[in-house]
Amino acid sequence: MAGLRSFDDAQVHVSVMHGCRPPRVGGVRLHRVVRRVEDEVLDAGIPRTKPAVAAARAAAWARTNRQAALILALTVQQGIAPAMEVLAAAEVISSRRRRRFIRATLRDLAGGAHSLGELDFAALCRRRGLPEPSRQEMRQLPSGRIYLDVRWEESSLVVEIDGIQHAAGLAPTADDFRQNDIVLGGDHVLRMTTLGLRLEPDRFMDQVCAAYERFRRLPMTLPG
Repeated sequence: MAGLRSFDDAQVHVSVMHGCRPPRVGGVRLHRVVRRVEDEVLDAGIPRTKPAVAAARAAAWARTNRQAALILALTVQQGIAPAMEVLAAAEVISSRRRRRFIRATLRDLAGGAHSLGELDFAALCRRRGLPEPSRQEMRQLPSGRIYLDVRWEESSLVVEIDGIQHAAGLAPTADDFRQNDIVLGGDHVLRMTTLGLRLEPDRFMDQVCAAYERFRRLPMTLPG
């Protein structure tokens, strides 16, 4: 009803208060809630909750973290509700299911100070036994001065961790030119969004470890 695209669910999800005993209806799934959010109901058309509240509850009701992240990302990226508005609703609905994950994901989508970034990535590297990479290394490219998120000199490997701002407007095109310049300069680039890194850190770190070993410069052996 709010215009969300690219997400299909065969069921209609309805929230009811504890103690309510509505009749069962085919294709409708009931979710019992402890309390309502103040002014959460929209009166125009079919009575329903405001998009921010609906998104917060849908993320809590989702089958998996991946589905929860998809619902939140689509809601924010399609302009259905701002990330911080959904976060405020999530703080009130009192659902304990994946609460920490929902908060962290919404902060990533909002591009806030607590989003997953280079410092968190460095901790993941230490857990995998990778050497400490350099961070925010300055590089002069044909397109101008840039700062690389993460780089290992001994492996010519660059890792770029993209926040939500990299998906807006012409930013993807600028990122394409930036990556092309880096590769033409002799480095190899792996990139991931903060949301993807939070959702599947192990899978991405498997790729980082494989790339580090593949591109690591072997020590020069002198003849004789």
